[in-house]
Amino acid sequence: MKKRNKLGRGAVTGLLSVICVIYVLPIVTVVLNSFKENSSVKTETFMPPTAETFVGWDNFITGITLGGSFWESLFFSLFITVVSAALILVCTSMAAWYISRVDSKLCRIIYYLFVFSMVVPFQMVMFTLTKTAHTLALDTPWTIPIIYLGFGAGLASFMFVGFVKSIPMEIEEAAVIDGCGPLRTFFMIVVPMLKPTMISVGILEIMWVWNDYLLPYLVLDRTEYMTIPIHIQYLKGSYGTVDLGATMALILLSIIPVIIFYLLCQKHIIKGVAAGAVKG
Repeated sequence: MKKRNKLGRGAVTGLLSVICVIYVLPIVTVVLNSFKENSSVKTETFMPPTAETFVGWDNFITGITLGGSFWESLFFSLFITVVSAALILVCTSMAAWYISRVDSKLCRIIYYLFVFSMVVPFQMVMFTLTKTAHTLALDTPWTIPIIYLGFGAGLASFMFVGFVKSIPMEIEEAAVIDGCGPLRTFFMIVVPMLKPTMISVGILEIMWVWNDYLLPYLVLDRTEYMTIPIHIQYLKGSYGTVDLGATMALILLSIIPVIIFYLLCQKHIIKGVAAGAVKG
């Protein structure tokens, strides 16, 4: 029996190791190719750079200088990500608190609409979204966070509602007796207890918005505004040629902040998801 358990654990460990390698391989490939010359990226994709193919930091310099202002694209990506995540956290947490505490048919309908929005593919609405965004003047980096709020509200509200339902009503009733109004009760009592789920939702939304390519590409005026994913896509020369070395270098620059951010905060994702799953 012990031998069988040992073999089972060994098989599981081997399977998980293979899955880990599969997930890590693309990142390793990007790192290796970001330091190789363009021709070797095409012919020796999975090989480490040699003395002949190693170009040092040249690909990074080329990627930053080509395709428009990289620093401007970085600013737009940072602004859109931070503002969108902040809007989603504030608005959806307040909506989830109201839905959880007001037991009415309207609130239940709103909650089910939030959940339903999670299963609607973006491709179903992306064509009409472009015209709507232009009509409502939502096609700039300063206003596109409102669109992200709409698309990110489903998952965030679902997680917040699950956690709020686990908070005892007596705590809020005590705050009301002490003279707190709805806003003070929410921000001074509920928000501190929502911290695990807020961190979890914030991490997920930040990673989604930062890496998103399709929505900014469809909505923003690309002659004026480019996020980092769009900037990378525009690293083209004459006749559609692409400098793959510079592209890999910029991809590496774009994923490093996300990887560091995720590694620092991954424990909060697990805590937040577990906390939000206490009650549904």
